[in-house]
Amino acid sequence: MGRHTEEGRSVERVRKIDWWFDGLLVAGFAALTIALASGYLLDLDSAISQWCFAHQPRPAHLLARTLNFLGNGGPLTGLCLIIAVVLARHRRAVWPVLTVVAAFLLAGIAIMPLKLWTDRAAPKSRLPDKVEIFNDLPPGEYDLSYPSGHLVNTIVWYAVLALLLAPWLRPVARRWLRTAPPVIVFCTTIYLNFHWLTDSVAGLLLGVVLGRILMRVPWEHLRLPLRRPVAHSTPASP
Repeated sequence: MGRHTEEGRSVERVRKIDWWFDGLLVAGFAALTIALASGYLLDLDSAISQWCFAHQPRPAHLLARTLNFLGNGGPLTGLCLIIAVVLARHRRAVWPVLTVVAAFLLAGIAIMPLKLWTDRAAPKSRLPDKVEIFNDLPPGEYDLSYPSGHLVNTIVWYAVLALLLAPWLRPVARRWLRTAPPVIVFCTTIYLNFHWLTDSVAGLLLGVVLGRILMRVPWEHLRLPLRRPVAHSTPASP
């Protein structure tokens, strides 16, 4: 009885997550995109990029490059999948694996169309108008800078990691796991000129929205067994 009561409260808590904050984040992303398309914030992006190019001593560059690996989508996906499989076998349920699949699909479906649509070059491009958004870039030029998928992946996958590791981590540790890596990746991605400042801000806004969507699903209550018990036939009475 107590277990069902606790599960019911957990589901109710998930459902009560306010949607208004997600609306603000989406509105912020839309406002940022419109501002960039209107020519605003481009000088800020360029100034920060130039400062980063001019202030990269080798030790700082190597440290930033190393820390930036915290946001590599491929290794994060693999790590989450391994943990999910182990947890699924332990719990005899498929919800951990479903969480990883949902995160992978959600991030890809949400980010790639926006990158293709906005058509923005990276800071390391040699084009004179590289900072512009909705740019008509030449063939072969990198045009997937906005929003930062690196940051979106970091936010989404560490949220999934915190969920999968919940049985072994305290709430404080889970909060640090969801916060510290995105902050580090946000700073290092800009410093290394992998993305413009506004690319990372846009990725932050969308990543938080996607992470909150994933956390709304009561994954632990999707109790689909990995193996169904085999029904034994009862011998007929003589």
